[in-house]
Amino acid sequence: LVLKGSRLNSRFTHSLPVSLSAGQMTDLIYTEKELVQSLREYIKAEESKLAAVKSWANKLDDLTRVSTSDPEGYLGHPVNAYKLMKRLNTEWTELESLVLQNPSDGFISNMSTHRQYFPDEEDATGAAKALMRLQDTYQLDSEAFARGKLPGVHSDALLSVDDCYDMGKTAYNEADYYHAVLWMQQALKQLDAGEEAVVSKADILDYLSYSVYQMGDLPRAIELTRRLVAIDSSHQRAGGNLRYFEKLLFKQLNEMNQAYEPPSEEPIQLGTYSRPKDHLPERETYEALCRGEGLKMNEARRRRLFCRYQDGQMNPRLLLKPIKEEDEWDSPHIVRYMNILSDEEIGKIKELAKPRLARATVRDPKTGVLTTANYRVSKSAWLEAEDDPVIARVNQRIEDITGLTVDTAELLQVANYGVGGQYEPHYDFSRKDEPDAFKRLGTGNRVATFLNYMSDVEAGGATVFPDFGAAIWPRKGTAVFWYNLFKSGEGDYRTRHAACPVLVGSKWVSNKWIHERGQEFRRPCGLTEVD
Repeated sequence: LVLKGSRLNSRFTHSLPVSLSAGQMTDLIYTEKELVQSLREYIKAEESKLAAVKSWANKLDDLTRVSTSDPEGYLGHPVNAYKLMKRLNTEWTELESLVLQNPSDGFISNMSTHRQYFPDEEDATGAAKALMRLQDTYQLDSEAFARGKLPGVHSDALLSVDDCYDMGKTAYNEADYYHAVLWMQQALKQLDAGEEAVVSKADILDYLSYSVYQMGDLPRAIELTRRLVAIDSSHQRAGGNLRYFEKLLFKQLNEMNQAYEPPSEEPIQLGTYSRPKDHLPERETYEALCRGEGLKMNEARRRRLFCRYQDGQMNPRLLLKPIKEEDEWDSPHIVRYMNILSDEEIGKIKELAKPRLARATVRDPKTGVLTTANYRVSKSAWLEAEDDPVIARVNQRIEDITGLTVDTAELLQVANYGVGGQYEPHYDFSRKDEPDAFKRLGTGNRVATFLNYMSDVEAGGATVFPDFGAAIWPRKGTAVFWYNLFKSGEGDYRTRHAACPVLVGSKWVSNKWIHERGQEFRRPCGLTEVD
């Protein structure tokens, strides 16, 4: 306590403690009053903190009630998946800091126990990139995501100003200025519409103006920077950026002998700027097929497609119950088999796979070693026939239908594609410049692919073949089959294919890659290289 010296008195009476004067005691009364006031402020702060924690608990109660009632359905919506990642990566940490203001051993102990399972920064960034991947593939503007307006889906899974800002910042930190512009513009739009936010307009304009400059739009970068200066004239970068942008624009106009034209008053939206090219040459074709555009199915080709009953060339297991087979494409020949897996079998396969799911890998063409890759985003597990009679039964069924031995095939691979999950265009077989891709297996190249669809997908998730313009949509319980190699053993380069990003829903598949060894008499060599 600090006693105010001006109120101290050196005269005492016998009714008071001999150590303090009446004045000092008076000061203590006022001190106590100040302490009570301080106590009330502390109580108010504690109540405010408790109210904030209660609000969090109520909100999360509602959220978890919805999410746990149908986890796959809930996570099937890309915005829900992104916000779950963001919540666990940042917002729970903020709550932890709030609670840590006073001892709270139970909560901290729980946090410490579960923290090992929380997504890290890389996971949160990956979730943001997944939304951007969907945005590109399905040509959706940022507002469609922010307002939950996905194709065929109306949802209350919304993105706030701060969510959009975080999306833009993620892109910015990856030097992806194209997406940074789209998301910062959406954040600004929602803020201008009166939505409350933690982030300031100055911060949004700071990122947006520089990203627009990086996209080569100097007039609009200048206009946005002027808005930033008007809001915060002391901003440490804005003034310097504005002078630099104006000088650069003046120089460009002089060199091109052009007059200054003010920036367009149209708001920035999808299509305002061109998306930068990337490593994938068939990107536009692939993404168009994912949207159901550019399909090369026509009446002449459709007339060459048939359906039939397949008995596996009089296989005794199929004689009494042949498989329904439909042509999906004529050349290369791709077929779909109906009712391949029952709901019970699918349930058992998923049950076996879930504990083993890990980031899906691809085989390094140089070393033959399995490794992760950015162009394949899914979780996968490998199941052996010994794991359960269902796996052995499915393997036998694939052999009966195709007539090919699965003794030399790879294990049954189960894959789950969640929000934004994809596998960009690739070949299943190894090319001549990859002689060691399957050397370790000792079973030759991948002669054929048998792909089981174990779920329906609400939107997205097609298997597409960019070379000849085909798209095959997932249908639960069905399977598709094609040969990757000609009978000569030469690769059929037309079979380059991709798994489109899942837009809404969750995609489960299982596939069997069948190898050359053991097929010598089951699929004899043809007379020409391309038989």
